[in-house]
Amino acid sequence: MKMVTFFLVGLAVHVVFFISIFDIYFTSPLVHGMTPQPMPLPPPASRLVLLVADGLRADSLYTLHPNGSSRAPYLRSVIEERGTWGVSHTHVPTESRPGHVALIAGFYEDVSAVAKGWKENPVEFDSVFNESRHTWCWGSPDILPMFAKGASGDHVYTHTYPAEEEDFASTDASRLDSWVFAQVKSFFHSAKSNSSLRASLQEDQNVFFLHLLGIDTNGHAHRPMSREYLDNIGLVDSGVAELVSVLEDFFSNDGRTAYVFTSDHGMTNWGSHGAGHPSETLTPLVVWGAGVHNAQRVTDPQPYTDGYSQDWKLEHLRRVDVNQADIAPLMASLIGVPIPLNSVGVLPLLYLNNSDQFKAESMYTNAIQILEQFQVKMTQKKETTLSFLFTQYQLLTESKQADLIRQARILMQLEKYEDAISLCRSLISQAQEGLVYYHTYDRFFLGCSVVLGFVGWTSYVVLVILKTHTSLRRPPSHVNQVHGRILVRLCVCVTVAITVFLLIQRSPVTYYIYCLLPVPVWYSVLKESGTLTDVIRSAPSLPLCKCFGYFVLVTFGVELLVVSFFHRAMLTVGLAALSLWPVLSGLYDKAKFRSVSWLLGCLFLAAFPLMPVVGREPNIPTVTCAGLLTLFTSACYLWSSQQRAPLHLSDRQQFFPQMLHVAVCAYMPTLTHSSLQQKQGLPLLNQIISWTTLGSSILVPLLSSTRLFHRLLSIFLSLTATYLLLSTGSEALFPPVLSWLMYVWINIEQEALLSQGVSSRQELSTIDFSENIDITRIRQLKLDDIRRSYFFVFFIITAFFGTGNIASINSFDPASVYCFLTVFNPFIMGGLMMWKVIIPFIIVMCTFETIQVTTQLSSRSLFLIVLVISDLMALHFFFLVQDYGSWLNIGTSISHYVIVMSMTIFLMLLSVVTHILTSRRLTLWQRRKMHFP
Repeated sequence: MKMVTFFLVGLAVHVVFFISIFDIYFTSPLVHGMTPQPMPLPPPASRLVLLVADGLRADSLYTLHPNGSSRAPYLRSVIEERGTWGVSHTHVPTESRPGHVALIAGFYEDVSAVAKGWKENPVEFDSVFNESRHTWCWGSPDILPMFAKGASGDHVYTHTYPAEEEDFASTDASRLDSWVFAQVKSFFHSAKSNSSLRASLQEDQNVFFLHLLGIDTNGHAHRPMSREYLDNIGLVDSGVAELVSVLEDFFSNDGRTAYVFTSDHGMTNWGSHGAGHPSETLTPLVVWGAGVHNAQRVTDPQPYTDGYSQDWKLEHLRRVDVNQADIAPLMASLIGVPIPLNSVGVLPLLYLNNSDQFKAESMYTNAIQILEQFQVKMTQKKETTLSFLFTQYQLLTESKQADLIRQARILMQLEKYEDAISLCRSLISQAQEGLVYYHTYDRFFLGCSVVLGFVGWTSYVVLVILKTHTSLRRPPSHVNQVHGRILVRLCVCVTVAITVFLLIQRSPVTYYIYCLLPVPVWYSVLKESGTLTDVIRSAPSLPLCKCFGYFVLVTFGVELLVVSFFHRAMLTVGLAALSLWPVLSGLYDKAKFRSVSWLLGCLFLAAFPLMPVVGREPNIPTVTCAGLLTLFTSACYLWSSQQRAPLHLSDRQQFFPQMLHVAVCAYMPTLTHSSLQQKQGLPLLNQIISWTTLGSSILVPLLSSTRLFHRLLSIFLSLTATYLLLSTGSEALFPPVLSWLMYVWINIEQEALLSQGVSSRQELSTIDFSENIDITRIRQLKLDDIRRSYFFVFFIITAFFGTGNIASINSFDPASVYCFLTVFNPFIMGGLMMWKVIIPFIIVMCTFETIQVTTQLSSRSLFLIVLVISDLMALHFFFLVQDYGSWLNIGTSISHYVIVMSMTIFLMLLSVVTHILTSRRLTLWQRRKMHFP
């Protein structure tokens, strides 16, 4: 197979493996076709006000000042006198969109939904807003439109401020909340003179939604412990008090308004959110008004052992914790609208101040609503599965469903409401388990298909390595041709059988891909089975002990890399072990200076995985120090290069402006953050320099000489300049230290090549990337090349995790992109952060490209070994993916698999990019021909 064909096939196979995880573990759980279940009894409230303080932590609201006063006196008085309070437990990812979907629609968005869109509705879903008679919304343009678009009809009205207002560099982000409160007051004031609007407002089943983004914006910009964040809470509290006064006055104090105050997610101390830290998942919930219990004083210990009630001085008041999705059925019950069709929330009865009959009927409606989802899911699976293969969920068969429903109705007729409520809770629990059962029904079947394809592909790559890059050669024979024809017929029969089976079951298109992919893969493996036979025959002549030793070391090394995804400190252990390589291999005796440099480089790099994750401790002066270190190392190289041969004028014209540029970029974060702290906004000049640096980071190196170290230095300076602009602390030191180690690795590999008896090696200073490779000097693979490939994979993983855990969403810190923009834009900010992650990746890739050139190997040879190592890791993580347990574990398991698969795909794509980056040259003007000495 030609290299281009192999590359495209490999890319396609890995894209399929990458996508498969979403079909197997993270397909949308939503089903359609259910009937809305109306509340049978009159509701206690005619209207509901939902206030969501975006990014508000539970402790930030509930904790008192040292003098005993509250930063939210109005809400504190509600908690102590006329409302019920608790903690709403959110799910990962703790982001605004999934948080609001859980609050208003009652279900937790899965990864497939997030992957399909951010502001639009990736899947159709019902919500409390949709079920209401009218809903008026005020707030962020990132949240409100998705609920308006998802509503049937035109009864959801949104009022949003311009997206440009969401500026982290704003003088005062609390003005976003002031705008919302002002708009609401103006709205009700105008309604007094607008008869049609007033008539609509006087109807029942109305919802008013206030999305308050100021707290979240101030938290990102200044951290949750800042004065700005805490003062914003006070502003919201006074705004809520004034809002209640306006509404009660408008509705003549009719006592028919219910209020729900909560948050979509919390925030870490370092101003980020997205993962499962308690500061992100614990949010406040305060409910008061029509149909809600007043404050209940308690003397007995409450069923919470976290100690928060005591810390907040609220242990004397009944606390009622809920899951975030439970708030949707609570709101629906208060105003008498059907619970959203896809809701999985369970009605928290302790908030309701109503009759036992109302509570029992509401819980029964909740149970029927969730049971209908189960029934639709079961019917769908039954229709797409052969009858003799279908296995029903035994705990909730159709007869058991009917029995439970009948028993619940009988208990309510007998006025045994507590027993009816208990039975409905049991029915809800079983229906939720049944939903999971049918949702994961095909998982084992699909998992086996993907694993079969994974193992087949890895086996094929190993056979290709043995066949084309070792001394094994097998000429075609007549017997092989006969076996090949039989193999083709067998594969055709298997393909037809699988296709017919999937057609009968009416399986989705992706099922055909996952089930049919192993057929051509294993055909290729079996077709090359003769190579495996040759290996077995030549085994007696191989250094078996050395081969076994390499196998054990690589296996241990792969496991160490897998563990490093969970514990970054394992990278430190690995680097410490790698630092001893020159001593163990005997290179220390031949190249003492380079060996000591390797040892020091490994040990310095080993310090980074032990440092805090990026974003927790901003330290802008460290960024400046990193710039100085970059300039120092660059100057040292140029000085040593000048000693060997004078630099050409063109090189000096390239390097000195680049070094000056690095100096400017090293100081740019200091200027930017100083301006933002003084509330002066992002200076336009800083923004221009930052975006220009980013845009030129790939182009500038193409203007430099293609001589080996000259081109690498230009790449290093260009990429480091961009990295400095995206840094806020010690991570800025990572590229200079990594580049130093990569420089030593290139040099020490030359010594390793000499120790292997390769006498035709070139001096590094004479190698030119642009020279055509002499095919006669390309050598075959040796066992030591497995070590080179493993080093590369190890450094790639170190580049990913050395400065932070990118598998955790809350490692993202908006402050990293403040040199480029401060107005909230998830796509641009996410893209900049991804580029920051990729920069160390490119440095390692360029080094690996260099080593392939200097060790006289074809680019395909080492890459195939790297592919095998990466695929073994990916297969390992495939088995570790889970969708049960804590949401933090679920999110971590999928992100690990996605990272490894993305890494493998990126390796394929970046191998082409780095080849261009190192070997191509742009000529802006004609230069006279120069001769290198």
